[in-house]
Amino acid sequence: MATPGGAKNALLLAAVLVVFTTIINMIGVKTMARINNFGVAAELVGVTLLIILLAVHIHRGFGVVFDTFGTGKGYTLGYFGAFLVAGLMSAYVMYGFDTAGSLAEETLDPRKNAPPGILRALMAAGLAGLLVILFGEMSVPNIHAAALGTSGLPYLVKATLGGTIGNLFLIDSLIAITVCSLAVHAGGIRMIFTMGRDGRLPYASAIAKVHGKSKTPLIPSLVIGVITILLLVLNVGNQKAFFVLTSVAIIMFYLAYMCVTGPLLLARLRGNWPTPEHGPYFNMGRWGLIVNVLAVIFQVGVLVNLAWPRPAVYGASAWYYQWGAFTFVGLLGGVGVVYYLAVLRDRPAAVLAEHQAGPAPVAVADEPA
Repeated sequence: MATPGGAKNALLLAAVLVVFTTIINMIGVKTMARINNFGVAAELVGVTLLIILLAVHIHRGFGVVFDTFGTGKGYTLGYFGAFLVAGLMSAYVMYGFDTAGSLAEETLDPRKNAPPGILRALMAAGLAGLLVILFGEMSVPNIHAAALGTSGLPYLVKATLGGTIGNLFLIDSLIAITVCSLAVHAGGIRMIFTMGRDGRLPYASAIAKVHGKSKTPLIPSLVIGVITILLLVLNVGNQKAFFVLTSVAIIMFYLAYMCVTGPLLLARLRGNWPTPEHGPYFNMGRWGLIVNVLAVIFQVGVLVNLAWPRPAVYGASAWYYQWGAFTFVGLLGGVGVVYYLAVLRDRPAAVLAEHQAGPAPVAVADEPA
């Protein structure tokens, strides 16, 4: 996407993907689940084979992970600064808890099964990613190749395993990206539907309406699809604005996580969590406080690292781009604050009448014969 031609090509491909995810989410949950299950299976098989093949081609020692190759020399903070930039990758990759949480209510006994399911997924993704990066560094023919910094893993795989096998893994990656986009789209639909159902968005009844045989909210599907394509158009006329928006999107994810882990930590410190009503559900016990503290520290660190107005990430062509994490988030947050003060402040959150559960059926005792 470094050129207008590349940007247009990316826009076309991304638009096709968005149209696909919109249609599938409108068709229904069962179709989406089947595609998702196929994609996850393909991804697991692909990453397992990739790890094995890279391990077979290892010709460099484990010590490569400790060799900085002079990176950071002449820069502020030296190698630590380069490490912070590299750390952005994990921030862009290890997220999606909101999507998992939004879709969890469609699982059996979500309060019990969703948390350990998310943990298993994170551990599997973390281990697989670690092995791919580690074995990739140990097996790539030229560790100093400039293409490693521009093309990344596609170059590494093709240079190590050959063009044909590399293209097969790229196809597998395409499947994985497709199902990931499908899940993110579905998570966004659930969030918009939930906020509409609780009367926290304009035109709430239309937004929260479940349609026809698909039993899905169609308007949120279309809204997300249209807005996404409009944002993609920015990539043609203003690639820097699009790049800033992608960074801001990740920042807003972590801000949302902080809105959960922060108050939860305060509740733990005050002795108000877990509550007596928590029940026999997922509970980390004595590890809960430690994990909660580490989560808050990590999220604050990620937010600072992502938002830091470094020209290498946000550019220096305009101050509002370089400080995009603050200007864009501030603008969006300001719109939210204005809407809350003007519309929602005096309106308590309540489930729309058409979505309220009816009274529980009353059992009638059998009359004596």
